[in-house]
Amino acid sequence: MGDKQEVFVTELSFEERVRSLVRPNLLAIKPYVPGRTIADVQKEFALQDVVKLASNENPLGPSPKAIQAIQDLLSELNRYPDGATQDVRQAIAQHIQVEPHQVFVGNGSDEIIKMIAETFLQPGDEMIVPYPSFAQYNFGAQVMGAQVISVPLTQEFQYDFAAMREHITARTKLIYVCSPNNPTGTWATHSDVKDFLEDLPNHVIVVLDEAYVEYVNSPDPLQSLVFIAEGKTVLSLRTFSKMYGLAGLRVGYALGNPELIRYLHQVREPFNVNAVAQVGAAAALLDHEYVTRCREVNEAGRMQYYSGLEKLGVQYIPTQGNFLLVKVGNGIRVFEDLERHGVIVRAGFLGLDEYVRISIGTEEENRRCLDALAQVLTLL
Repeated sequence: MGDKQEVFVTELSFEERVRSLVRPNLLAIKPYVPGRTIADVQKEFALQDVVKLASNENPLGPSPKAIQAIQDLLSELNRYPDGATQDVRQAIAQHIQVEPHQVFVGNGSDEIIKMIAETFLQPGDEMIVPYPSFAQYNFGAQVMGAQVISVPLTQEFQYDFAAMREHITARTKLIYVCSPNNPTGTWATHSDVKDFLEDLPNHVIVVLDEAYVEYVNSPDPLQSLVFIAEGKTVLSLRTFSKMYGLAGLRVGYALGNPELIRYLHQVREPFNVNAVAQVGAAAALLDHEYVTRCREVNEAGRMQYYSGLEKLGVQYIPTQGNFLLVKVGNGIRVFEDLERHGVIVRAGFLGLDEYVRISIGTEEENRRCLDALAQVLTLL
């Protein structure tokens, strides 16, 4: 018989044993915490009528054409979805005026952000992100063991492109630019991004997150498709969750050079976008009257908040999205007090302790929020 193997018995708890098996870089990750649901707040405060203005959802609901397309498909849910997402990629390509092989469709932009990290980042690589901005950028990098370099926005919450450029090193692989930026609502001009992209190192990919692009009506708006056509190493991220009111279906897409898109497919799970999401998204692109109405409601709501907040003497950050950042002093306290009035907003963003983020809703929802905010602020 061979030598006996000595067995060491430890007194570790089950939790400690499991923790010792997990990749060390995962231990630092804090899972994303979504906004509270209407049902949660109704139950906690015994309320019947609650307004949710926390998650930048479309207050008009889904596109009617999307609903009809989904209803027409329900009897076929015994079939697997199109794994290549051919029809929805074709619909997006026709709508955006690009080629289908320049389009990549995912289970929401969140999945694509993670897949970008899985495709291009290795342990020791660096990724530059603005701060504060969308927290999911950090998640993908942390999963891959890459280092996140956070570059603060200016005091006016604008991009500091000069500072971002100064942080580029030989290890930089990805740079994120979110415009309009979530949660601040501020935006980058096309000219500023064009200047930033000039003479970037060849090993850097710039991801332009344009989740709220359909709401933008500012001068010199960012036009990512121009950069893609020019052969820049950029990806544009877009979504059906905001303007098209399909947040519950989880459909996002990336636009870029086919060579960049090709490698995203290497990490894509089979059938990552379900059949209902695919037909709903394709149909929503055809509902031009709905999109026009959503833009009008959002613009009117934006002006309603500007006027109402100015009357209250409350500072806000001008926005190009379907939400705005409001300075209230104690963000968490105001968030909690507003819930007692049946209004859900969002607070707790790192570096933004004095602020709450409010989604733009219908005229009535916005009025309720402003009225509740007036009552809450008098008690601080």
